[in-house]
Amino acid sequence: MIHASAIVSPEAEISDDVWIGPYCRVGPRVQIGKACRFESHVVVEGPAKIGEGNRFYPFATIGLDPQDLKFKGEETFLTIGNHNIFREYVNVHRGTRGGGGNTRIGDHNFLMAYAHVGHDSVLGNHIIMANAATLAGHVLIEDHATIGAFSGVHQFCRIGMHGYVGGYTVVTKDVLPFSKTVSERNTKAYGPNVIGLERKGFMPQQIKDIKKAFLLLLQSDLNTSQAVEAIKAQVNSPEVQIILDFIEKSDRGVIK
Repeated sequence: MIHASAIVSPEAEISDDVWIGPYCRVGPRVQIGKACRFESHVVVEGPAKIGEGNRFYPFATIGLDPQDLKFKGEETFLTIGNHNIFREYVNVHRGTRGGGGNTRIGDHNFLMAYAHVGHDSVLGNHIIMANAATLAGHVLIEDHATIGAFSGVHQFCRIGMHGYVGGYTVVTKDVLPFSKTVSERNTKAYGPNVIGLERKGFMPQQIKDIKKAFLLLLQSDLNTSQAVEAIKAQVNSPEVQIILDFIEKSDRGVIK
């Protein structure tokens, strides 16, 4: 269903069962998969590929040019997976040549009103971005992470899987997997997000191992390198290995 007031490029590729509501605009080189729904006043520009079952609420802007002064109109892309929700005024920008050229969003993500996904950012699956959460360019968000309302994530930072970033937090380093990270005067990690892990079905022994790793990392007198060696010696689990791998791959350091 395409509303009479919608403007849809003849070069767009749209599945038969897509719903495009009043005053939407879909540009050329946009591919839209099955069962997507655009409520009203949604703007989509390409090149962009959108998967199946996505829902876009009023005034979302998807696939527009990146906010980068180096961008000179070169061809870049946006790729969106399946079953994502983009609420009112969400904006997602295409990539830049310098960042790989492709902004990517996975499956089953929930982006609340006014959330912003900057150029060349990569989102995994089952991520929640609360109202006005903002990702600068080149940000990586791993599966099941939550970014609280009005939080800002600096360029090139990573949010580890199941990481929880509290509201109004300024993230300038990588956020550890499974952690709760919240700004007060300084941004700090406050240990594992135990309640969140329990809700996600983590077993007591898994949570115990994660808590042991965080105890050594955050509450001992060891520096990060020493804590990593202590964790390797004392705790052996797949979840803890995820934390160790995350730390060792960090270019900007991790929040402690």
